[in-house]
Amino acid sequence: MIDYRSDTVTRPNTAMRELMATALVGDDVWGDDPTVKRLEAMAAEMLGKEAAIFASSGTQSNLIALMCHCQRGDEYLVGQDAHTYKYEGGGAAILGSIQPQPITNEVDGSIALENILAAIKPDDFHFAKSRLLCLENTIAGKVLPMEYIKSATSLASEHGLLNHLDGARVFNAVVNLGIEVKEIAQYFDSVSICLSKGLGAPIGSVLCGSSELIKEAHRWRKTLGGGMRQAGIVAAAGIYVLENNIQRLQIDHDHAALLGAELAKIPQLDVDLDSLHTNMVFLKAHEGDFIALSEFLEQRDILIDARYTARLVCHLDISREDVDTTIEAIKEFYK
Repeated sequence: MIDYRSDTVTRPNTAMRELMATALVGDDVWGDDPTVKRLEAMAAEMLGKEAAIFASSGTQSNLIALMCHCQRGDEYLVGQDAHTYKYEGGGAAILGSIQPQPITNEVDGSIALENILAAIKPDDFHFAKSRLLCLENTIAGKVLPMEYIKSATSLASEHGLLNHLDGARVFNAVVNLGIEVKEIAQYFDSVSICLSKGLGAPIGSVLCGSSELIKEAHRWRKTLGGGMRQAGIVAAAGIYVLENNIQRLQIDHDHAALLGAELAKIPQLDVDLDSLHTNMVFLKAHEGDFIALSEFLEQRDILIDARYTARLVCHLDISREDVDTTIEAIKEFYK
C-alpha cells in the first residue's frame, strides 16, 4: 500500500531494527537505562535545554508539560485547531483540571497577537489563572515564522505566562527554514518533539526543558502510567532517527510540492499551494466530497485521509515513483 494517511505509518528499516535489537537496556523507572539516558541527553543538547524525558507518545509528552506548568484551576491559551486542544482527548481538562482557552487560528496557523492579549485574564478570582501559552509548529503542515514565534512568546512572558511548544513536527519546520532546532526552542520553556512522525521511529516523544521541570515531569509521567522499564529498545530507534532522518525530511517536502503542483492542475480540485510548506497536501473539492476518490484509490492500493477535505502526507516510506503513481491515479479518477 501507498499510505498517505499520516507520517505515523512508517516502518522501521533494517538498520533501525538492528540497533533496537542490540540496545543496552536497564530499568528506566529506576533511571538505569543507558540508551534512554543517551536519547534524552541528545535531545536536550539539540534543543539547547538542560534536560529531557522520554515519553511514550506526543499526547503524553504534551500533557506532562501542561501539568508541570499549570496547577489545578489554571488555564492555558491554545489555538482552536491545535493538537493539544482538539486531538488529545481533553487530557489537560480531564486529568489535570487545567482549563483550555481556545483561540481562533489564523490562516497561516498562528494566533493573532491581539487575540492572545485579549484572552489573558486579569488577576480576578472570577477567572481561571492564565498560566501558559501553547503553540504548535508545524501546524497542519504550515511553518510558523520565526518573528511571529519571538513576538508571541515575548507577549506571553511580559504578562507572566510560560510558553510551551508542541513540536511534534518541529524538525519539518527546521528543514524548511534551514536553521537548527535550538533556534526555535530558545523561545519556549518546554518543547515536545515526536520521534514517530516524519522522523520514522516506531514509538516515542521527548519533552525538553529545565532540569527542574524535567524532575517534575518524571512524577507526572509515573502518574500517567508512562513509566516504561527496558525502554532502551525503543529509545534506540529515537537515537537512530535523530542521527539519520532529520535532513532527509526535505525529500518528503519535495514529494509534497510535486504532488500539490500536479494535483492543482486538475480543474475539480482546489489545492492550497501557498500553505504547502512541508510534507502535507490539503485538497478541497469544488463539488461533493472525497469518499468516492478514496474508495477508487484504495482499489489501487493507495490510502488517503479523506472526507470533505483530503490530506495527503508524504513520509520516508513514500518514494518518487509512489508519488507519480498517485498523481496518475487521481488524474484518471477525474477524467
